[in-house]
Amino acid sequence: MLTVLVSTLMLFPTTLLSSHKLLWSTTLGHSLIIALLSLTWLKSATGTGWSALGPLMATDPLSAPLLVLSCWLLPLMLLASQKHMALEPPARQRTYVLLLASLQLFLIVAFGATEILLFYVMFEATLIPTLILITRWGNQTERLNAGTYFLFYTLAGSLPLLVALLLLQNDTGTLSMLTLQYLGPLKLETFGDKIWWAACLLAFLVKMPLYGVHLWLPKAHVEAPVAGSMVLAAVLLKLGGYGMMRVMTVLEPLSKEMVYPFIALALWGVIMTGSICLRQTDLKSLIAYSSVSHMGLVAGGILIQTPWGFTGALTLMIAHGLASSALFCLANTTYERTHSRTMVLARGLQMLLPLAATWWFIASLANLALPPLPNLMGEIMIITSLFNWSPWTLLCTGLGTLITAGYSLYLFLMTQRGPVPPHIICTPPSHTREHILITLHLAPLMLLILKPELIWGWSA
Repeated sequence: MLTVLVSTLMLFPTTLLSSHKLLWSTTLGHSLIIALLSLTWLKSATGTGWSALGPLMATDPLSAPLLVLSCWLLPLMLLASQKHMALEPPARQRTYVLLLASLQLFLIVAFGATEILLFYVMFEATLIPTLILITRWGNQTERLNAGTYFLFYTLAGSLPLLVALLLLQNDTGTLSMLTLQYLGPLKLETFGDKIWWAACLLAFLVKMPLYGVHLWLPKAHVEAPVAGSMVLAAVLLKLGGYGMMRVMTVLEPLSKEMVYPFIALALWGVIMTGSICLRQTDLKSLIAYSSVSHMGLVAGGILIQTPWGFTGALTLMIAHGLASSALFCLANTTYERTHSRTMVLARGLQMLLPLAATWWFIASLANLALPPLPNLMGEIMIITSLFNWSPWTLLCTGLGTLITAGYSLYLFLMTQRGPVPPHIICTPPSHTREHILITLHLAPLMLLILKPELIWGWSA
């Protein structure tokens, strides 16, 4: 754990001291070494489940896949950002790389923390670099509005969590994840206890985001630069799911009565946001709403608290992180060539960029959960465990799966097929950098088919 943390800290002097000509290549090489180092966390944990155990940090089968995903994403964000940062002054380029490095540092501490309060502090700290990325490097003036939404939704959700955690500390005397799981069930009977239960989960449900408190997400995604969209889709949404899995163990036995409205909202959100995707004209907006739909399934899987539900949720989070990030990268490459996110204005690109169309095809199929990809494994586990909990959930999940297939195909056909619009006259070819970028997203997704127990979490 310390190796990766110190290496990430060393990114700061590397960024500040390297010459402008070598800035991107040195930081990219450095972050790629960190990503490869982080793969050692995936080796089997000890009998207790915890490994790399220190006074404040540790990894277990639940946090290790998310930690590796966070480290894997930094070199990919640097690769994706090179083109649109090329015209910026050197000082701003350095600031941009420093923000991405600080975001990775906060995420590693958040996912590795054994104290819930340390996790909370880092959970909030990720807000600052993301907010600066959205409001400074977004594409349109709407970015300030998106930043405000992002800030206030997240803060309004997470302040009650802080109060709830302090009350828990007062009652139990500890906030360590190592000991909280061995506490006896808390006696939660009064109305105040129910409010405390809701406060514990609200921050994570807003971050997921649950349908109803999801409005910040499409705005933030659409206005953010490509690295902002990638880290939002791939890692920041997963902070919510991870936090819920950690906190759910403490909230027994009240959960089995209280979760009904949240599961209903999550499953209703799968259908509603999928339907919204079917009538989107904006490319990034469609991919953002599809993230809300997938996270609704994840929230349902976590809230019913079965081992299959947890395993399916973690599997789907990792698989969605890679597939959704790949789609945002592809949307960015299209935007850099056509200077428009409107799908009707960027049609027929298969004729011009056939290999990029292949990447679009694979990423769209991953998004709609094609067998044997891990996306399908996660979805089937969640749907099966939800069906065992209540057969009626099959209506929502089944319809949601159909709609997902519909909008994924709509996304592919609208961007790649059909006649090339007359205004697209001079399109630069795809660069090797872009092909490497998408390969590094989709290759781990393919390789996880061969060894899915790496991302099964506690059930492995």
